[in-house]
Amino acid sequence: MTRTATRTRRPPPPRRATPPVLALGPVALPVHPRSVLWAVLLLVLLVAAAAATLALGRLGIPLTRLPAVLAGAGEATETFVLERLRGPRLAVAVGTGAALGLAGSLFQSVTRNPLGSPDVIGLGAGAGAGAAFAALVLPGVVPVPLGALAGSALAMVVVASATGTGLRHPGRLIVAGIGVAAMAQAFTHFVVSVMARDQAGVLSAYINGSLGARAWEHAATIWGVLLLALPFVVALAGPVTVNEMGDEMADSLGASASRTRIGAVVLSVVLSAAAVSVAGPIAFVSLTAPQIARRLSGAPGPNLALSALVGALLLVAADLAVQQSPVGDGLPVGIFTMGLGGVYLGYLLVREWRKGVL
Repeated sequence: MTRTATRTRRPPPPRRATPPVLALGPVALPVHPRSVLWAVLLLVLLVAAAAATLALGRLGIPLTRLPAVLAGAGEATETFVLERLRGPRLAVAVGTGAALGLAGSLFQSVTRNPLGSPDVIGLGAGAGAGAAFAALVLPGVVPVPLGALAGSALAMVVVASATGTGLRHPGRLIVAGIGVAAMAQAFTHFVVSVMARDQAGVLSAYINGSLGARAWEHAATIWGVLLLALPFVVALAGPVTVNEMGDEMADSLGASASRTRIGAVVLSVVLSAAAVSVAGPIAFVSLTAPQIARRLSGAPGPNLALSALVGALLLVAADLAVQQSPVGDGLPVGIFTMGLGGVYLGYLLVREWRKGVL
C-alpha cells in the first residue's frame, strides 16, 4: 500500500492593484480611482459655491436667471453684477485658491513637512511686503506682481539662510519662517502707515488679504500664471512623489532630490507671489488645502490636482461666508481664513509635537 504525500500549496499573496496611468507626453502620472471620485465631488461643490456666490444676497442673480445671464442675455443690472461686482471676484477667488493649494502642496512635499507651507514660513508675508513696496514706494516703476515675486523670493532666501541647513530641518524651518514673516509684516505695516495713511481700506489687501474690488485684470493675472505654471506642475508631479521617499532613494531612481526641491520651491514661490499680487497674503489656505487633499485621497504623493480644487473651494467658501455674514460686511477674507487656519495650525503643531517631529 503506497502512500501519496500530498502537499498543501499556499495561495499566492494578493497583488496590490496598480492604479491606471495617465500619459501626458513623456510624463506618466498614476490615477487613483478614489482621488478621481473626490475630484469630481470637489468640482461639484465648487460649482455650487460659485453659483451661491452669484445668486445670494441683495444684488444676487436668481438661479433661474443665471444660465441666461451667463449666456449674455441678462438685464442691465444682472449684467453689471456679473461683469463688475461678483464675476471678477469669483474668478480671482478660484484662481487664487488653486494657486495657493498647488504652492502649499509642492512646498510641503519637497520639505516633507506638513507645517512648511508658504504662508507659515513667510513667503506670503514677504510677497505682501514686496507688493506694498512696489505699489506705494515705487508706483508705476515696478509692477505689483513683480514686487510680490521679489518679496517672496527674498523671504525664501532669508529663511533658507537662517536655518543653516537650507530646507531640510522642519523645526528650524518653522522657527526661521515665523521670524521672517513677523519682520515682513512689520515692514508692510510701516510702509502702509508712512506712505498711505488715508488709504487704509484700499490697502487692506496688502495686510490681510482681500477679494473686494477685484477686476478682470486681476483674474487674467492669476489665471495667466496658472496656465504658464501648469506644464511645470505636471513635469514635477512624478519627481516630487519620488522625492517623498528620501533623497537617497530619489537619487537612485533618477529623480535628483536637489533639482526637484529647487524646482518645486521656485514654482511654489511664483504661485504664491501671483496669488498675493492679486489678493494679498491670504493666510492658511496653502497650509490646509494639501493636508485635506492628502486625507481625502489616501494616496501618496503631493496630490496636486486635489490640492488645487480644495484650495479653490476653501477660498470661494470663505469669501461667500464673508459676503453673506451679517457681521462680515467689508471684512477682508484673509482675516476669516486666518481665524480658521490658526485653529488648524494649532492642531497640526500639537500632532507633530506628539510624533516627535518638532
